Parts: sequence; C-alpha cells; structure tokens
Amino acid sequence: MNDNRTRGRWWLYAVLTVGLVAVVGPFVWMLLGSFKGEGELRRVPPTWWPETATLDNYTQLFSKLSFPRFFVNSVLVAAVVTLGNLVFCSMLGYALAKLEFRGKKAVFALVMGTLMVPGMVTFVPLFILVANLGLVDSYPGLILPFLVAPFGVFLMRQFILDLPDDLLDAGRVDGASELRIFRQIILPLCGPALATLGILTFLGSWNNFLWPLVVAQSEDHYTLPVALALYSTGQNNTQYGLLLAGATVIVVPVLVVFLAFQRRFIEGIASTGIK
Repeated sequence: MNDNRTRGRWWLYAVLTVGLVAVVGPFVWMLLGSFKGEGELRRVPPTWWPETATLDNYTQLFSKLSFPRFFVNSVLVAAVVTLGNLVFCSMLGYALAKLEFRGKKAVFALVMGTLMVPGMVTFVPLFILVANLGLVDSYPGLILPFLVAPFGVFLMRQFILDLPDDLLDAGRVDGASELRIFRQIILPLCGPALATLGILTFLGSWNNFLWPLVVAQSEDHYTLPVALALYSTGQNNTQYGLLLAGATVIVVPVLVVFLAFQRRFIEGIASTGIK
C-alpha cells in the first residue's frame, strides 16, 4: 500500500515538474534571449544560454524608442482603468448584493449575459461609438470603454453577498447613508476581492494590445505593447532581440504587482467561490 502511495506521489511530482517547465520555460527563454545578439537568436540549432551576453537590446530599447513616454502612457491607462474598476465594480456589486430595487434581477441577468459575449463581437461597435464621440487618439478613448467590467461586477457581488447584513443594519440605525456604509463598512471588508480585481484588471489593461493599436493613432498615446510591436518589426525584418528585451520590461511590473498582492489574490479567489 505504501509503495503504491509513493509511486503515485512520484507520478504527481513528475507531472507537476513537466507543467512547471512548460509554464516557466518560455519566460526563461525570453529573459536569456534578451541578452543575445541578433545573429545568435537566428542561429539553427538555437542556443539556450547566451554565448556572449550583451545589453545592446536594452540599450537600443531605451534609446530608439521614446520609452519614458510609452511607459507613462501604459502606467496611466492601466492605473486609471484599475482604479475605475475598483470603484465602480464594487459599487454596482454592493447594489446587486445588498440593496433592493426594481429591476435588480434584470440588471444582474444583463451583467451575466454580458460575460458570455466575446470581446471581439463588441469591438467594432465600441470603436464606432468612440469615434463618433471624438475620442480617437486620446486618453479617454483608451480608458473609458474599460472603466467597468462585467467580471468585476460579478466578482464583487459574490464577495459582498457573504458579508453579514447586521453590519449594514447597524450603520443604518446610526443614521449612516448608503454611500457612507459602502465607504466605511463595505470597502474595508473587501480587501481580498479588491486585490483580486485589481491584479486581474491591471494585468489585462497593461497587456492590452489590439484596442490601443486601433485607437492610439499617434506616438503621443502609444502604450508599451503597441510601441514595441511597431518599432521592432520592419518591412522585411523583425528584431527579435528588441522584442524579447521589450517583453521582459513589460512583464516586470506585472510580476511586481502580483508578488505584492498574491496573498490577497488567493484569498479573494477562494472567498468568492471561483475555483
């Protein structure tokens, strides 16, 4: 019996190891490749470890591109989108979880229905709407369509639904308004859910490529993924070293945010029943 358990554990460890290599391998290749020259990157068969490590890709990245401007654009868009989702999704989630009003079930059904619609289906109508409003090639055009996400509303609604109603009733007895109850009672208890929503929203906005590519039509509003894709690909030649260096730089803020809030992220996923 013990031999079967030991054998089963070894099989489990082997499968997990293969999964770990499959997940981490591309990131390690990206990091090591960013220190290789263009000739070594195109070599067949490829090398794993850089034969001659160089920082030319990073030097070219920071000198050729207007990197500070593109970085600020990405940070600004991702930060505002994340903040908007934290505020508006939690407000709507609170209303759907704890308040009674006419049409509540219909609103929640609409939110759930929106979750089932692929983003590409609404891409063209959304762009036409933004264009008619005159928001093309502007920060509002990059930000406004993503200030509220149906997944964020659902996530916050599920979390707030489990909070005890006695806390809200006590606030109402003391004469607190719904806005004050939301601000001083609900939000402090929603730390795990807010961290989860913040990480997922920041990750999606930071890596968003297609929408900024279409809406941002001048360098002044390019985000990092768009700038990297446009400047690293020539007419007949792709600079893979520049691409790998840029991808490494883009991944770093995401890793920092996730590592800083990973405990809250896990708590939020577990407490909202999303498994």
